Amino acid sequence: MRGNGENGALALPDELELPAFDSKFSAPPTTPYVILIPVINEGERILTQLAGMKKSRLELDIVLVDGGSTDGSVEPSRLERELGVHTLLVKTGPARLSAQLRVGMAHSLRAGYRGIVTIDGNGKDDYRAIPEFVQRLEGGCGFVQGSRYLPGGTAENTPLARELAVRFLHAPLISLGAGYRYTDTTNGFRGFSRGFLLDPRVRPFRAVFDTYNLHYYLSIRAPRLGFRVCEIPVGRRYPARGSTPSKIGGLRGKLHILKQTLLAVAGAYDP
Repeated sequence: MRGNGENGALALPDELELPAFDSKFSAPPTTPYVILIPVINEGERILTQLAGMKKSRLELDIVLVDGGSTDGSVEPSRLERELGVHTLLVKTGPARLSAQLRVGMAHSLRAGYRGIVTIDGNGKDDYRAIPEFVQRLEGGCGFVQGSRYLPGGTAENTPLARELAVRFLHAPLISLGAGYRYTDTTNGFRGFSRGFLLDPRVRPFRAVFDTYNLHYYLSIRAPRLGFRVCEIPVGRRYPARGSTPSKIGGLRGKLHILKQTLLAVAGAYDP
């Protein structure tokens, strides 16, 4: 199936605040929905993940947005020819995860996809749940949140401090701001409908979204605007040994997350 063009009135506005980026390769859409994966220096984790996704025959285009990897893991020819990546974009401008998401979402919506499923590229998420995200988007959900803490979900080897912070601080705060009870609000395994992202009351393509705040803002904005929200069980597995795959480290990083969360809850990012 092909993407649906500009989907009527749901077209991107002319002015978008996007960081500079390069398109290494890209092709027209072949599916109505797309998998968006932000990465930076994920090494073998992203290569193993992509190989598994290809073997699982998910039958969705994959857009990879690199934040400036230096470890050789995003070599274009290998991604395109061996691992089935549809589009590779490399962010060269400032900011981090939220900037990568803005680049990937803008590209995907311009291409005409009806919806986007985001998943981390560090191998922690069970990508076999992706078809369920698509089904929920097809069924009318504007925003789909994956949760390891719902019945049917799995959380393996989650660091204790992180689990306590998510379950007893972050999820309650985001739920308070959203008026919707979430159980897993730091999980980047999510689904977004075209209609939600292009609603003029949302405006996700703003430079204020730089590190992690776009995730928090969209979680709150969707239910506040009356979009149908679905939380579905997923699996998330941390390594039993070795370092924890994460870009958030130290007290400073944790305080930054808390600040952005509180700003999102207070409505500071609303248009």
